[in-house]
Amino acid sequence: MEPWVVELESGRPDTAWDLVLTRYRRLIFATIRRYAQDYDDVMDVFTRVCEALREDDLRRLRGWASEPDHRASFSTWLVTVVRNLTVDWFRQRDGRQRISALSAGMPPLRRLIFEHIFVKHRSHIEAYELLRASEAPELTFRDFLTELRATYRAVTDGRRGHLVREFGPPPADEADSGSPELPLVLIERKDVLDAVLNALDPVDRLAVQLYVVDEVAAGDIARIVGLPNAKAVYNRVYRALASIRAKLAEAGVLRDDI
Repeated sequence: MEPWVVELESGRPDTAWDLVLTRYRRLIFATIRRYAQDYDDVMDVFTRVCEALREDDLRRLRGWASEPDHRASFSTWLVTVVRNLTVDWFRQRDGRQRISALSAGMPPLRRLIFEHIFVKHRSHIEAYELLRASEAPELTFRDFLTELRATYRAVTDGRRGHLVREFGPPPADEADSGSPELPLVLIERKDVLDAVLNALDPVDRLAVQLYVVDEVAAGDIARIVGLPNAKAVYNRVYRALASIRAKLAEAGVLRDDI
């Protein structure tokens, strides 16, 4: 049992919170830094996360502790909660303005595609038809797909890309359009990757995220996820990555495709 749960159930919420913050501070910061680069943003979000977790006498923590069968470890649950709180903070502060700014420097056509898909939340087919009806009457669907893929790659790279993905383009509803070229290859690849990652053991998935994406030191990851040492982290991460590569290859997705 998590030590903080013992304290919480013994009627010592302040001690429970101190234990949570002492053990999981690094994990909270690592999760926030997936979406925020500016130091002030990181600290503001961290403050908001702590406030939210302490609200209503640790209501969120009590909810996790009271579950009879935990579907995920506390570390995995905490990452999800912190991620959602971080995205909500950005969305409430400057969501549309921040997302729109990411199109700066794009070629005109890609900037238009970006505005339709990420800002106005139109489907891919709607975006294509609107472009044909106004700014790009000669645009073929094949060329549109090429520009669409380039747009996705431009805005979903690095930390800012994590935030863009969470704000989210519209669902890939083009599968019902009857076009033989749909659904988009890009969406298919993302679905395959998501399925492979979701199939991992929760500890492996969290270790891969912390080590590969957040660049947390292996020794710190061991303490966060409850592994004995850094070597155990390396072993689990490398086995998980090998499994991911093998499953992606079986699905026809190669390294250069993602």
